Amino acid sequence: MYKGEQRFNFFLDQLQSLLANAQNQKNPALWLYSNNARTTLFMLEALAKLYAGLHNKKRFTKIKEQFKVLEDVIGAIDYYDSIAKDFVSKKNIAPAIINYLQAQTREKIQSFNELLVEKKWLNKDENRVDKIRNKIKDADWLDEEKEINEIRDFYGEAIYDIIEFIQEKKFHYENMETDVHELRRKLRWLSIYPQALQGCIQLSEDKPMPKHLAKYVTKEITTSPFNKMPDAGDNKYFLLLSKNYFYALSWMIDQLGTLKDNGLHIIALKEALQQTAGLNETEAFKKAYLLSGKKQSQLQVLLNDAEIITKVYFQEHNLEHLVAGINKIQ
Repeated sequence: MYKGEQRFNFFLDQLQSLLANAQNQKNPALWLYSNNARTTLFMLEALAKLYAGLHNKKRFTKIKEQFKVLEDVIGAIDYYDSIAKDFVSKKNIAPAIINYLQAQTREKIQSFNELLVEKKWLNKDENRVDKIRNKIKDADWLDEEKEINEIRDFYGEAIYDIIEFIQEKKFHYENMETDVHELRRKLRWLSIYPQALQGCIQLSEDKPMPKHLAKYVTKEITTSPFNKMPDAGDNKYFLLLSKNYFYALSWMIDQLGTLKDNGLHIIALKEALQQTAGLNETEAFKKAYLLSGKKQSQLQVLLNDAEIITKVYFQEHNLEHLVAGINKIQ
């Protein structure tokens, strides 16, 4: 069996096990959300996204969309649930606001349950996972050497796409979701692929480390489990990513995530106030900032902060140095 198919089956096995357990639960969607099914879906979506760029584009794009629909709905559950939990401990947040966010969480969970049934993810016979296995069996899988070269080219194209996105924005952000969150998504895929590809991507040492990278290579970043590559296993060919440039990428993802989460808390609170207190958008934003306290930065400040770190990172051409090359075990 080709490496690509092995990787898919590894995570399909995980997903099938999760779904089998979920079948026995009163609330399958809630169980899957609570048991981190989203991570497995991220891995499968990453593989489908990557292989759509390597071969059988139409087939893998369709498969990717199936995983993305599930991952998106879990993301929506997490959005309302995590913010509701954050607000519960704040005495100045009215119960009506908490109730609204919890109601949205339940609504998204119900949508997830309906999706699982409608698309036959929970069927014991002829379920969606089995159908996907059959679709990938006769894909035009590549041998290991050719595939690693194609993965290198894929990374180059993904990096070019991100740089093009930034150039179009001209380092100016107006929307937390379509600007900051979208950039973070694009950058994050570059760090998810190594986990999904199970060892054929490794980090190479940079000696000496360029001085400008020191600000990114923090203890928090270097010790993060997300920055440890999977074991090399029986792979013979490897795509090498520069360790310190990969750390810089991770730092950017982390910082943009913090700014994004901060902004989305305000947006969620504004939404809840509009729905529960009948305020217009301007009034709801004003009240949201008041309830959040003096330490809460306004959205425009958060967007400005994202612009500043993005401009520095990209003007240093860090992404262009991420891919170090290909190596082979003799």
